[in-house]
Amino acid sequence: MRLASALLGLCRGLIYVFLLAPIVVVVLASLNSGNFLTFPPQGLSLRWFFTFLDNEVFLNAIGFSVLLGLAATAASLVIGTMAALYYVRHAKRRAEAVRITILLPLILPEILTAIALLFFFYEIGLGTDYYVALFVGHVLITLPFVFLNVVTSLQGMDEMCELAARSLGAKRWTAFRRITLPLAKPGMINGALFAFIISFDTFGISFMLKGTGSAPLPIQLFDYLRFNFTPEAAAVSTVSIVLTLAAVIVADRFFGLKVQRF
Repeated sequence: MRLASALLGLCRGLIYVFLLAPIVVVVLASLNSGNFLTFPPQGLSLRWFFTFLDNEVFLNAIGFSVLLGLAATAASLVIGTMAALYYVRHAKRRAEAVRITILLPLILPEILTAIALLFFFYEIGLGTDYYVALFVGHVLITLPFVFLNVVTSLQGMDEMCELAARSLGAKRWTAFRRITLPLAKPGMINGALFAFIISFDTFGISFMLKGTGSAPLPIQLFDYLRFNFTPEAAAVSTVSIVLTLAAVIVADRFFGLKVQRF
């Protein structure tokens, strides 16, 4: 038993190292005092963070990514919650078809979804103008995460609670607002958090569907690295990691995250 427990602990430690090592390398590379992106760093300095703070292009890209992520998260939250309610309570024999349809962008390679959307929006005459295609693409790839989390919360809910409230005189909307919505809230919060993080970091969809003008942070970082190889790119990545962690901590602080099993 002790040997098995030790092996299990070793495997767990190796998994943590495998997951965290790239993040540690990026953070250390961002502190490099040299002129080129190298590891190990030639010295420790914050000069590239100050360079980043003077770079209006990267600051605009972060602001654009945050706005796009919030808009896609809001849309995915509304659509995903309604789809989850329909799937759990009313889909019946169509449940499997509904589930596969919503999860399809998660199953298919992201680049195929992006190409299909690109053809579609050019076919209807919109192209990549006005950021409509980019917004729809982000909603499509974030929707499955909201749907899965809300479905998990609703499947653990006793439907009789809402029926009992209605039998005591509560109207349908009141019973939904006072009973169903609070019980589904953990799944909605987890789903929204996943949706924002996925939208903030996604590359394939953004690369194919971005219009002229502002671009999300991953695309701006990719363009930068094509012609520059300085630690400023690592500094931008470090700030992105910090923003993502801050979103998780704030959500946990104010709403309380729960581990969901699919």
